[in-house]
Amino acid sequence: MRIHRRELLAAGGMLVGTTMTGLARGAIQAAGELKPKVLPPPIGRDERMARLARARALMEANDVGAIIVESGPSLDYFTGVRWGRSERLTGAVIPATGDPIIVTPFFERPSVEESLGIPAEVRTWNEDEEPLKLVARFLQERGLGNARIGMEETNRFFILDRLNQQLPSARVVSANSIVRGCRMIKTAPEIALMQAASDLTLATIADVHGKLKEGMTPADIGAMMEAGMVARGGTNPWALVLLGEAAAYPHGSGKPQAVKRSEVVLIDTGCSVRGYQSDISRTFVFGTPTADQRKVWNQVALGQQIANAAAKIAATAGSVDDAVRRAYESWGYGPGYKLPGLSHRTGHGIGMEGHEPVNLVHGEATPLAPGMCFSNEPGIYIPGKFGIRLEDCFHMTAAGPKWFSVPPKSIDEPV
Repeated sequence: MRIHRRELLAAGGMLVGTTMTGLARGAIQAAGELKPKVLPPPIGRDERMARLARARALMEANDVGAIIVESGPSLDYFTGVRWGRSERLTGAVIPATGDPIIVTPFFERPSVEESLGIPAEVRTWNEDEEPLKLVARFLQERGLGNARIGMEETNRFFILDRLNQQLPSARVVSANSIVRGCRMIKTAPEIALMQAASDLTLATIADVHGKLKEGMTPADIGAMMEAGMVARGGTNPWALVLLGEAAAYPHGSGKPQAVKRSEVVLIDTGCSVRGYQSDISRTFVFGTPTADQRKVWNQVALGQQIANAAAKIAATAGSVDDAVRRAYESWGYGPGYKLPGLSHRTGHGIGMEGHEPVNLVHGEATPLAPGMCFSNEPGIYIPGKFGIRLEDCFHMTAAGPKWFSVPPKSIDEPV
């Protein structure tokens, strides 16, 4: 099981003092009668072979002899192997020339081979053996004992430490130029899966919006969201639901919350479709919005459009955040990350992970390029009162950004 930070926060927000009331029971039962959406095909062998070819070209361009990728999204991305992390190493060594190897415990070999989607030798180690010795031996066999070896950025320290013990002549460097260089640029099959995840998430939000009742808790609403996304074909659903003042704090509050008239409802939610993520936020008012709620909602909606206009090919990722923050400061928010205002980045990368490099944040110099995918979520938060967050993801095309989910029209038509 892979538990991500926002999923944990979402679960905490639903469990602390906000148990289910029973008001959502009918909606949850109705979700079970929905027909699943027809989904795009999973990532196949040809796509992964193209990824390996791209990685090899980037290794050659960056004078890297091989990269080491342990279990996690990047291992799945390159090899198809879906494996959780533990104290026992399962990973891949991908050389600049020739086929990769998979290193895994002997007793895990049959399970690992079930999802292996590329030509690769599986080399196993027993419980009394050092797995990094297998890695070092392979690198020496390929003439890479003195080469620059790239480490995927989420690899744990013990891999680096024990590789240095087994092969002190190797020069370990960051693999970001290779792994990020591949994963940041989504292909058409990846974008199709992200679009499917977005579509079914947005459909579920619209359905749940019409079924809200006074007195419902975040747990009620979260359960409806999760049931709806699963019924439509999503997996690993999550929902962060913030009510009233709790919406003023981007990742919520543990205080008891319930839907009340003329108070804000913020739903930040998503799911996975064949390993690719959605992430959408909608904020609306149960009942009639106040003048202040309407004003801030309109400002956030405009903030999204400012970010969208700034997201141009070859512009830096940081310049998108800067454009939003300039506008917000001109309206009296901030300055910078100060409150009331926008206390977090304008957006984050998204793909196989809900949050992945790079971010739309001040100072990020990476230029925007076709295939990059981001969230656009320039919320405004007023501590002690309420917050508004609208979040829609987009992917860059040669002509500019294209929405996965189109932003809402108004606080009166929020979905």
